[in-house]
Amino acid sequence: MPKPRPLRAAALTSFVLLAALLPGCGDGGDDSGSTAEDLPRQKLDWRDCPAPEDAQGGGKAPRGAAGGGAWQCATMKAPRDWKEPKGKTVDLALIRARSTGGAKERIGSLLFNFGGPGGSGVTTLPSFGDEYKSLRARYDLVSFDPRGVGASAPVLCEDAEDLDAYFQQDSTPDNRAERAELLANTREFNEVCEDNSGEMLPHVRTTDAARDLDLMRQVLGDRKLYYFGISYGTELGGVYAHLFPQRVGRAVFDAVVDPTESTEQGALGQARGFTLALDNFAEDCAAKGEDCTLGDSAADVKRRIAALLKRLDAKPLPGAFPRRLTQTAALNGIAQSLYSKDFWEYLTQGLEEAYDGNGQTLMLLSDSMNGRNPDGSYSNIQAANVAINCADEKERQTVRDVERQLPAFRKAAPLFGDYLAWGMLTCTDWPVPGAAEHPEVSAPGSAPILVVGNTGDPATPYEGARKMARALGKGVGVELTYKGEGHGSYDSGDACVRKAVNGYLLDGRVPRSGTVCG
Repeated sequence: MPKPRPLRAAALTSFVLLAALLPGCGDGGDDSGSTAEDLPRQKLDWRDCPAPEDAQGGGKAPRGAAGGGAWQCATMKAPRDWKEPKGKTVDLALIRARSTGGAKERIGSLLFNFGGPGGSGVTTLPSFGDEYKSLRARYDLVSFDPRGVGASAPVLCEDAEDLDAYFQQDSTPDNRAERAELLANTREFNEVCEDNSGEMLPHVRTTDAARDLDLMRQVLGDRKLYYFGISYGTELGGVYAHLFPQRVGRAVFDAVVDPTESTEQGALGQARGFTLALDNFAEDCAAKGEDCTLGDSAADVKRRIAALLKRLDAKPLPGAFPRRLTQTAALNGIAQSLYSKDFWEYLTQGLEEAYDGNGQTLMLLSDSMNGRNPDGSYSNIQAANVAINCADEKERQTVRDVERQLPAFRKAAPLFGDYLAWGMLTCTDWPVPGAAEHPEVSAPGSAPILVVGNTGDPATPYEGARKMARALGKGVGVELTYKGEGHGSYDSGDACVRKAVNGYLLDGRVPRSGTVCG
């Protein structure tokens, strides 16, 4: 079963939700292959954006950009295999809002990657454009669907009907038969991915996307890359900085992936992160006294959630008809809600309903995480996430490996431990070998990169920011701490974080490393 995946994404249900993707351990920063400078120049044909494709999440064409003007879309061609630059190409989808400042104030294009891997930047940027409109004073705001994602040569695996069944499975097996079923379902999913997208699977590594990023820089006419990476986007940015340190202009990494962790360490870190976020949710509820409908104390809130999950393992509840809320779907929905404090009210609502026998809200939250569109179709967020992670991540876990690690996961996270431990089997039997144990992000000679960590982040725990800053190298990684809740810092609206980030991107003012906000 897939694991929670840190990603900023557009609303997928009637709620305003953030979808989430687990970052993989990443690519090793292989510096072989061609670069943008080896390719002929191309000119982008910017036009009004069409409605998003199902693989991007569906919906309507984006409306006017925050701050005025229209969203424009274009397609850029990149080598499918960067080691064969004159071979087959892939079309990469881009979106932009032109700078609102004058020619003298404009710095260039600010490229965004909102996370994943697997998230469509073409649909996400317009959804969150209000948060970044101040940056339009000096930049064109630009995002893209990375290769394998959305409208950019998407990896396609199982169809909607099969995915409905796949996400109904028990991802926390309690006996040999359930373990065998989980492995069989994972193997079948991976085989369908190979059948449908086998030619693309070897070419979706993070190093491939980093080379695409440099091609975008060139095609957009910038001498340096100006970049804002969130969640997995910080890993992509780190790999870019390693490959092209002299081409880094101003870059911000927010909700930072730890580039030093193994698969086990990353999953265990997330287990602790979600547990911390659940503790904070329970304490917040209990502090409301009689207004807290979920329990008399924080411990009681968590006890009742644990009891609900145990009941669901034996007897699922009615969910979004005709599907039922399973234990796994409930865990998925709870994890989804912990990405932002703004969503705690939906978690409260979902739990209240579930205690009364109705699993619909928790299932809708789970659907958002899985990329299920309101019409029952799916974006390719899950397929792309698996494909990119497994192409990056060299480590392959076995059932025996997971069973050996289960005690540590259960100790760290009584509710989420099994869920995240068994999720490490995702890349078992994947048809393409993984590239490396860790992404290579050392970037000697790069301009300063602002690395922002949130102490309450459940998906990319705070320690990752410090490790990324150190891995980038002395004088490159500049650490900024936000004492808050949720996945990411800039979108929290904290004035101190906004001032530091905007001051760097707009005016080149590098904050003192170690600055603390919140």
